[in-house]
Amino acid sequence: MAMSCNGGLVITFPSPTSKVCRNTSISCSSSQLSTPLSNEHTNDSDSNKFSYSRASPSERWPHLQLQLAEMYPSSQSLFSVTSPQLTHVVKEAELSLESSKTETLEVNDETQEKLGRVSKTRVKKMTKLALKRAKDWRERVKFLTDRILGLGQHQFVADVLDDREVQMTPTDFCFLVKYVGQENWQRALEVYEWLNVKHWYSPNARMLATILAVLGRANQEFLAVEIFTRAEPAVGNTVQVYNAMMGVYARNGRFQKVQELLDLMRERGCEPDLVSFNTLINARLKAGAMLPDLAIKLLNEVRRSGLRPDIITYNTLISACSRESNLEEAMKVFDDMDSHNCQPDLWTYNAMISVYGRCGMAYKAEQLFRDLESKGFFPDAVTYNSLLYAFAREGNVDKVKEICDEMIEMGFGRDEMTYNTIIDMYGKRGQHELGLQLYKDMKLSGRSPDVVTYTVLIDSLGKANKIKEASNLMSEMLDAGVKPTVRTYSALICGYAKAGMAVEAEETFNCMRRSGIRPDFLAYSVMLDILFRSNEITKAWVMYREMVRDGFTPDHILYEVMLQALRKVNKVEEIKMVVGDMKELCGMNPQTISSFLVKGGCYVLAAQMLRLGISNGDALDDENLLSILSAYSSSGRHKEACELLEFLKEHFEGPNKLITEALVVVHCEACQLDAALKEYRNARESGLFSRSSTMYESLIRCCEENELLADASQIFTDMRFYGVEPSECIMKCMIRVYCKMGFPETAHCLINQAELKGFLVDPSVIYVDLIEAFGKVKLWQKAESVVGNVRQRFMNVDRKIWNALIQAYAASGCYERARAVFNTMMRDGPSPTVDSINGLLEALIVDGRLTEIYVVIQELQDMGFKISKSSILLMLDAFAQAGNLFEVKKIYSGMKAAGYFPTMHLYRIMTKLFCKVKRVRDVEAMVSEMEEAGFKPDLSIWNSMLKLYSGIEDYKMTAQIYHKIIESGLAPDEDTYKTLIIMYCRDRRPEEGLSLLYEMRKVGLEPKLDTFKSLISAFGKQELLGQAEELFNELLSKGYKLDRSFYHTMMKIYRNSGNHSKAEILLSAMKEAGVAPTIATMHLIMVSYGSSGQPEQAEKVLTNLKESGLDITTLPYSSVINAYLQNGDYNVGIQKLMEMKMEGLEVDHRIWTCFIRAASLSQSTSEAIILLNALRDVGFDLPIRLLTEKSKLLFSELENCLEKLEPVEDNGAFNFVNALEDLLWAFEHRATASWVFQLAVKKKIFRHDVFRVADKDWGADFRKLSAGSALVALTLWLDHMQDASLQGYPESPKSVVLITGTAEYNMVSLNSTLKACLWEMGSPFLPCKTRSGLLVAKAHSLRMWLKDSPFCLDLELKDAPCLPELNSMQLIEGCFIRRGLVPAFKDITERLGLVRPKKFARLALLSDEKRDKAIEADIEGSKEKLEKLKSKVEYKRTRVMKKLRMRKFIRKPLSNPNYEK
Repeated sequence: MAMSCNGGLVITFPSPTSKVCRNTSISCSSSQLSTPLSNEHTNDSDSNKFSYSRASPSERWPHLQLQLAEMYPSSQSLFSVTSPQLTHVVKEAELSLESSKTETLEVNDETQEKLGRVSKTRVKKMTKLALKRAKDWRERVKFLTDRILGLGQHQFVADVLDDREVQMTPTDFCFLVKYVGQENWQRALEVYEWLNVKHWYSPNARMLATILAVLGRANQEFLAVEIFTRAEPAVGNTVQVYNAMMGVYARNGRFQKVQELLDLMRERGCEPDLVSFNTLINARLKAGAMLPDLAIKLLNEVRRSGLRPDIITYNTLISACSRESNLEEAMKVFDDMDSHNCQPDLWTYNAMISVYGRCGMAYKAEQLFRDLESKGFFPDAVTYNSLLYAFAREGNVDKVKEICDEMIEMGFGRDEMTYNTIIDMYGKRGQHELGLQLYKDMKLSGRSPDVVTYTVLIDSLGKANKIKEASNLMSEMLDAGVKPTVRTYSALICGYAKAGMAVEAEETFNCMRRSGIRPDFLAYSVMLDILFRSNEITKAWVMYREMVRDGFTPDHILYEVMLQALRKVNKVEEIKMVVGDMKELCGMNPQTISSFLVKGGCYVLAAQMLRLGISNGDALDDENLLSILSAYSSSGRHKEACELLEFLKEHFEGPNKLITEALVVVHCEACQLDAALKEYRNARESGLFSRSSTMYESLIRCCEENELLADASQIFTDMRFYGVEPSECIMKCMIRVYCKMGFPETAHCLINQAELKGFLVDPSVIYVDLIEAFGKVKLWQKAESVVGNVRQRFMNVDRKIWNALIQAYAASGCYERARAVFNTMMRDGPSPTVDSINGLLEALIVDGRLTEIYVVIQELQDMGFKISKSSILLMLDAFAQAGNLFEVKKIYSGMKAAGYFPTMHLYRIMTKLFCKVKRVRDVEAMVSEMEEAGFKPDLSIWNSMLKLYSGIEDYKMTAQIYHKIIESGLAPDEDTYKTLIIMYCRDRRPEEGLSLLYEMRKVGLEPKLDTFKSLISAFGKQELLGQAEELFNELLSKGYKLDRSFYHTMMKIYRNSGNHSKAEILLSAMKEAGVAPTIATMHLIMVSYGSSGQPEQAEKVLTNLKESGLDITTLPYSSVINAYLQNGDYNVGIQKLMEMKMEGLEVDHRIWTCFIRAASLSQSTSEAIILLNALRDVGFDLPIRLLTEKSKLLFSELENCLEKLEPVEDNGAFNFVNALEDLLWAFEHRATASWVFQLAVKKKIFRHDVFRVADKDWGADFRKLSAGSALVALTLWLDHMQDASLQGYPESPKSVVLITGTAEYNMVSLNSTLKACLWEMGSPFLPCKTRSGLLVAKAHSLRMWLKDSPFCLDLELKDAPCLPELNSMQLIEGCFIRRGLVPAFKDITERLGLVRPKKFARLALLSDEKRDKAIEADIEGSKEKLEKLKSKVEYKRTRVMKKLRMRKFIRKPLSNPNYEK
């Protein structure tokens, strides 16, 4: 960057280079720019000053067609009425658009004249001669003005005035100085000095006031002071002169100087007038912020002086309120104005519209605008621009366009102020291209961009990191002859600072100073920030001293940066000087200085300052002390903070509230929340609390960060109880806390309270949390109402709020409402995002409309939306939750084809789904793919695989997975241990499960009660009664509250082991523990007696139940009846049935099942008929008819019966069908049994996947079926497999697995029953060597057997032509086998044990004599083989020993390491 400052300013901005942007805290801060625009005026004579051409009445109200004669020849009249400062300010850079208007309300004689009020110091009546001479004064003044302004650089004013071409009066010369000063203050001063040299008309009061006004407008305070000091004794004590000089000081906010002049006037007997006080008020308002009630105090000051505030006084105050966006003070001034009968003018209303606009109340500004006509005023161009700014500030583009159209329709064209406002709006919205286009349109329309236009554009481009465009605009500005102001330079410096271009920023700053512009606070702050952060400490220190000399005081942030930078280079002396400045310039006390030193890292000096203040007896400032201690703790100096607290305790005797609060804050900042809460609770009990909110803020914030939401709520309640007003931070924290806790109504109430207190609530954050909270608790109507209120208040709704509303609808499955919001976003903006699309999909998912997802996806793609990876994952997860494996695989394949790489979350979803549906190969393939992609399976994936292998009873793989978890360094969690323990229970290894439970406790994990129950049950199945009792008693001793199911489990164990007395004792213990026995409990006791052959005892329990007055159901009766029937006491069982019928109980499925099951196990057909006839006698004849009749009507009756039993609890239909299948199979009605089986599958009583040969799933799962049902299913499966074998299926080398399980159903082992059947048929099935309850056959062997075996020639199930005399089946040792096979089965199993199926079939077909010989031969052959094996082993052992004896023994010498030759 090259700069020249000789004569004029020439700046050339090169293309910005790419540099690393330093994170400056000042360079882009909106709060740092506070210099008034009056400081923008420069010393250069050719300054292109902007003048508002629409100030005259004919321009302001063109629709009134006013024909007013121009008083002066220039169209830019100096005496035209200008509007006050309507603070259209660019907030981020405080770039006031009011520079296009009068910056301040100048209150002097001329202003009075403009407003139609004659000055008290002017002559009120003119003579005829004076009136005649006044007719041509304009021509004389204009002639000399043009001559003087036309002089060259090296020509002098004396060359014109010495010629005396026209005769001038003193008044003419005053106007000459004013007109010349309007364009060139140097020439005006030269005219004034020429008059002084000639001793003609200077000095006099009016001339002195005129030149002072010129110099004041040119910001030449030094020269004005010199001239006033030199001429004031000669002109005397004139109010007009003092007012003019006060106006000079007031322009720069030098209130103290204005006050001194006012006091000087009074000392010299010159009574101040209203103009003097108006100027004083103007100076005070520019000197500092508008304090509460300051305006009213200033008005009262005027009244105490015997004067009455006029419209200018009030307008000055309201304009100042507008500058600071202080609506409260503005309303106070307006009310005072009304109460003192001072009528507002258009200027007043314009200022009020501006106040409303700046305070974000555009609707109020518009309301006042619409009411102007009823108040007798017509809006002017300033009014329209003020209203335009109000909506532009909110970013309401549509409303801005509407106002512009109305403005043009009323005869007001777009002026510079209008363009500047709209350009500023686009800059704030980040629409820089539109702003630049409007800038070009402005030039094309004939409007000349002024300094505000360029400053706004440069500032917005700099903030957007478009520094090249910003520097190009600066060049255009200079080429156009518009001189940059201090704000323009500051904006460009900020842009360079943000872009990290420190060198360019420094050059721009230096050029600004060389051009005669004094840097403002922002420029100094940014440059100091850059230099300090760049470690250019020497330059920074020099500039800091210059800043202080220029009357600027660094703000708090800059002081922190300075102290940090000086501390890094150990500039102790400079730090002490800064501390001195903080004390002298800012008036800070030692505690405040200490807080800055702490933030700057100067801890030792900070502690010294704090101790000094306390030792000097300074009162402790709560907030400062707490901030110091907080900074200590957050920086890790917890020890120093505690030492400081001890020092405080020594200087304050007795308990101190502040020290207690400070200790709590210190603990919070040190992340010692437990200690902080303990200290807080102790203090609460003793009542040591002040009204400071800092401690509560630290506690609540810390509790929120640690998710201790209940504690945060309690602390907030305590704070409100003690009457402590919550701060803005506390309110925001608690709103978030209540939203997280699921109390959105409470959060909403807090939001309303915060807004009433004037706290700034960011709708894009707070309201989003609130809407999401309403959505989570399914209160979408409340969420909808919140969004409606936001739309009414803020006009433009943030995208996050729309998305939160869509999510709220989605949580309740309201897809149509979510789609309506989506369409609104498409129509009105902002455009939907990925979150919006995901919300729509989630609404469909929650509503269970998965089939419509693809339709919505297609619609979105037609709109131009690309479906994101997160949306695909959402769909995949939904189908996975629904268990739709086909759709999940399709989406997964499509996702990979689209180029989306799977994530860990996706692998987790896929693995869990495959494990859920037991797709072992798919799981293993997915894990391999995941490892190839560089992902390591996490614990959740391993746990899913553990459950998979445990569920399919592949315990070997389960153990391998557990070892992989340990090898990968993962710590098993509760889910891992629980799965393994259940695996050991299923594998009948409860001892190992128990040891794993103890290991689980060692690592700090406490098993759940379900795990204990599984272990107890497993011990019972293994008949390990002692271990089960020990574990049960351990739970009781440790105080676990066991539910009824634990006692029932133990009762079953006692029942199965025959310890019925212990079951009775357990019943008593159950009552003592407060667990009331139910009918189900007594049923277990009765079943226990029945299984042990003691039906009489079971009947006693039933009798006791009757006597207790409980409502008896068929359940206890079924237990007693079943006990008698199992014991063979059929007559007693039938008798009990009749008794139950006589007592009014309806016979239901439980009784039917008992009698049918007993009939299926009876020895002869006659016994079965007796039992079934008993059921017929009580109204249920279906079983006996199925055995004795052959009618198609029976099938429909059975189907109706099953439909009635389907909704019945305790598996009524399942047990009934199983018993019926046993009966039909036992008495050779096997075709009927087949039909009943298929009907049960159709009615979903039996599983549909018992076998699925049609789906080429060759295995079968017979678990949970009764013996008869399993035999029917096996025969049907063999029939289907025979058809498949003819087509070459199943293919080798696959194995076919039959799952029989290890459980017993009504004392019948399904595994033993099916093995007996298959062994009799000589099948190739063998027991699985690794897992119990499985039968495995090679595919090739199975195919050959199905084709060639004589047992498979006819697998069709048929009904016998008549009932057999005896039951065709017999129950022996838990095995339900063919009665004719029983002798052979006993003979073979007792003598040979378990043999292969083919060998068993061959032996079973032999006669008793031949089978005996074959078995004897087999036994003898086995003995011979054993003897041969023993002799062979002995021979090998002898040879080995012989070889060992033949070896030579060689003694090796012992070597001595210390031995040396």
